[in-house]
Amino acid sequence: MGFAGRLSAFVGASVLAGALVAGIALPFVGGFGLSAKAASENFDDLPSDLDQPFLSQPSYILDSEGNQLAMVYDRYRILVTHDQIAPIMRQAIVAIEDSRYYEHGPIDLKGTLRALMRNQQSGGNGTKQGGSSLTQQYVKNIFVEEAGDDPAAVAKAQAQEISRKIKELKYAIGLEQRLSKDEILTRYLNITFFGRQAYGVEAASQRYFSKHAQDLTLPEAATLAGIVQAPSAFDPIGYPVAARDRRNIVLQRMVEVQVISQAEADVAKATELNLKTQPLPNGCITADKLDGSAFFCDYVERVVKNDPAFGKTKDERNQLWREGGLRITTTLDRKAQKSAYAAATKGVLQTDRVADSVVMVEPGTGRIKAMAQSRPYGFADDETTLNFAVDNAMGGSTFGFQTGSTFKPITAAAALESGMKVDQEYSTDAKIDMRKEKFRTCDKPTMDPKFEPENESKNEVGTWNMQTALEKSINTYFVLLSKDTGLCPIATLADQLGVHAGDGKPLLQVGSMTLGSNTVAPMNMAAAYAAFASRGVYCAPIAVTEVAKLDGTKLSVPQAGCKQVMKQSTADTINTLLKGVMEDGTGVQAGLTDRDNAGKTGTTDSRFAAWFVGYTPNLSTAVWVGGPKTNIVMKDIRIGGVTYDKVFGGAVPGPIWKNAMSGALKGLDDPKFVNPPAGTIPSKPDPRKRDDKGDKGDKPDQNRPPTTRDPRTPASNAPTTPGRPQFPTRAPDPPRTQDPPGGGDSGDTGGGGTGGGGGHTPDPPQNTTPPGGGGSTGQPTKPPPSHTRPPGWDD
Repeated sequence: MGFAGRLSAFVGASVLAGALVAGIALPFVGGFGLSAKAASENFDDLPSDLDQPFLSQPSYILDSEGNQLAMVYDRYRILVTHDQIAPIMRQAIVAIEDSRYYEHGPIDLKGTLRALMRNQQSGGNGTKQGGSSLTQQYVKNIFVEEAGDDPAAVAKAQAQEISRKIKELKYAIGLEQRLSKDEILTRYLNITFFGRQAYGVEAASQRYFSKHAQDLTLPEAATLAGIVQAPSAFDPIGYPVAARDRRNIVLQRMVEVQVISQAEADVAKATELNLKTQPLPNGCITADKLDGSAFFCDYVERVVKNDPAFGKTKDERNQLWREGGLRITTTLDRKAQKSAYAAATKGVLQTDRVADSVVMVEPGTGRIKAMAQSRPYGFADDETTLNFAVDNAMGGSTFGFQTGSTFKPITAAAALESGMKVDQEYSTDAKIDMRKEKFRTCDKPTMDPKFEPENESKNEVGTWNMQTALEKSINTYFVLLSKDTGLCPIATLADQLGVHAGDGKPLLQVGSMTLGSNTVAPMNMAAAYAAFASRGVYCAPIAVTEVAKLDGTKLSVPQAGCKQVMKQSTADTINTLLKGVMEDGTGVQAGLTDRDNAGKTGTTDSRFAAWFVGYTPNLSTAVWVGGPKTNIVMKDIRIGGVTYDKVFGGAVPGPIWKNAMSGALKGLDDPKFVNPPAGTIPSKPDPRKRDDKGDKGDKPDQNRPPTTRDPRTPASNAPTTPGRPQFPTRAPDPPRTQDPPGGGDSGDTGGGGTGGGGGHTPDPPQNTTPPGGGGSTGQPTKPPPSHTRPPGWDD
């Protein structure tokens, strides 16, 4: 190389090495001189202080007892101190990456010159040599770390540009002015990538040798040090021969810099890699082996990413999750989860055409104790990432599922709050004509010209009061009760109980509302019934009780916000009425014999879904069974190894509920429900009693509330929800790929159109993949033909 070439090389090295800061001034020649001059003019303008980012580490999701459910991370890294790294490891990385590290300043001018000269001599052929010091490499790793998983940002952080090199040099100078060489080396070993998801030397030690970094031997340390230059090419798992050759190069370099003797190197070279690898499980899918806890784990992740308690903006919350280093203690009760999972997977098999969901909420606290379903978490056939228990925004189905007659207790509670009594009677035929009847809403009255609800059996004719109508789930009774109560008080109480559509919107106020035509997530029904169990106190479901950073700092977590939403006497009355469902009604098959329990069955139109929601004073559980991807008519169907002519809420979900509750409550206290005031529960009417005209709800009754009250105002003395949303009285325009929520045909729902507009009632929506989730996507189905008879079946 001539003088001009050597001069140009030295000038380049001077710029890259930071010689400008030392005041070295050299004449610049050619185009390179112009670039260097431009860079030098901007050099002093660059900041010199570089804050170390919070290095991404694993977060640990724990159950209520502190046992690990899952480890989740963007970077698998375990930070260690200088003394927690074996001296031989520190020596190995210095020998191969920057042997003069302790002799030079922020940059190694000699090393940079040598690398530049050799690269130029190679003429572009062969492997390029790097001249960056360990300090410069550490700075570059910081830029890469801050880029996260953004490919464009990572590429920019690694770009071979003089401007980036200049910036690295300026920061390197600042670091060496503030930190010792040992401190920088420790930081470097904590941040650098060793392949196979392992970031930092401690993670690498565990990944490849199943030991701590302080326990590494000479050949092990040399192996890890050799990976850093090219983690993919020198991967000891994928390319053991290349990794061993690279290890031996490191060993020989350690001899050259007099860290070890030739004899020691020869002995180490003669050994095999002797890997003892261990997997680094990542993500909630790993929790599925713990009694199907993956769906709960996924829900916890979504809580952190969506709840404002963890950051004002979505970006802040995502950053918190990406940085990790959190210990998240949850509400999951391992015993309850085991019982729920066993019941869910036994009652409905993974390969069945239908799926189920079992979710448990603790009354008085809102703590989610268990969350299980028959389909495991995954992406294969008969697996799903769709959490059937929760709202769409939290990983659930698009709209939720029609609730059927499980909604009737909310209507009954609203009626009691409005001043009605349990002895409110209606005499009805098995089918009633409501096509010309107007229902009061929070807005204008609504009417469905095709609404003719009917009972499950044509024999269900006669006189009913609130108690017998709940026990036998009489549709005609509850339609008349909701008309006299008004839909606004019912919708208002439902809102206060956290019952809304699975897409987060308020319930539709339509005539079939009381029959469960709205679509709701099972967890919200479990939480609503938990309010009955806790004597009218509603607590929003919560999954997280504590979040702590590795330094012990505790973060704020979402609160249940428990509040009284109905009179205690109202809840006590509902509890007594729903005890009757278990003892002498549609829930007999589900009833527990060793403790007080109450509940309600539900079966929707065309038997697309079946429910059982029930509770004891200390646990509320909702069970849903239905199509996992699209609507399935549950007639002549095999579920859980049993063939059913027709599926009822009491027949399939009921036994699942009983099994789940029995295991979850085993060994726990058996508190009793509080009896309602004396005289609240009247004697049961004779169902054969009929007045001459056959009362269908159009006569004045002393138990009905006065009609002068503003229907927008709840009749309860309980506090109302501030800023209660306006409840729609007709369905919104449906999405292009999905039918909107609508009415019913079988038993516990009752379709009935969308209020005021009439027309047929569409099928309930399919279960489609939530934003950011995996799993299957339900395909839209065609709406059924207009009703030739109205919905109104029951179990």
